[in-house]
Amino acid sequence: MKLTEPQIKQLYTFTREHYVEHYDLQTELVDHLANDIESQWQVEPQLLFEDAKNRAFKKFGIFGFMDAIEQKGKAMNKRYMRYFWTELKKWFELPQFVATITLFLVFYFAFSSRFVSVLVFTFFLIIAIWSIFKGIKLKKQFNHRKKISNKKWMLEELIFKQAGGAAMIFISQIGNIFIMSDRYLDNIYAIIGFSVAFTAVVLINYISLELIPNKAEKLLKETYPEFSL
Repeated sequence: MKLTEPQIKQLYTFTREHYVEHYDLQTELVDHLANDIESQWQVEPQLLFEDAKNRAFKKFGIFGFMDAIEQKGKAMNKRYMRYFWTELKKWFELPQFVATITLFLVFYFAFSSRFVSVLVFTFFLIIAIWSIFKGIKLKKQFNHRKKISNKKWMLEELIFKQAGGAAMIFISQIGNIFIMSDRYLDNIYAIIGFSVAFTAVVLINYISLELIPNKAEKLLKETYPEFSL
């Protein structure tokens, strides 16, 4: 005995009612519940759908779908980070490595000059404004995409909504950055460290706010064969 289309839809509604927001996890849970219900019907053909559904749900324990949500979140974070590290490694290989070294040298010579305080503020402002602008733009894109598809995919949310996390951490350190620029940038090791830090921030933000979102369609179709906008 197989579930009907209306019953499958009821299972999707059931998962949403139990705080499963993302369509990809809903689909996995619906498939799991459906298999369990059909297995029960093989033994008890007269069992009501609601009773079989509640039995299947109880097997998830007292926290319901919370463990499944957490595990899926960890899996998608790992997948996202694999994409990120793949892109980052390219900047330490030719020809991108030339751009990485050039960026480092720009910061190094800027922080070695007597205008260091002004240049730190200028670079910080440029990075902050660009990162905030891109973060807002990506959030709007995500909301628009969700409105079109009426579905919320976990990896898609990571790509479009959480990409600016590193930028926000950087911006929150504005006070420490200016204190360090005043106190420590007469030391060559401090200058090198500052230059590396600013180079890393630029690369991290560019990858997470520009490169990966631009490849979103490809990455989502690789992860979800059924994905379509």
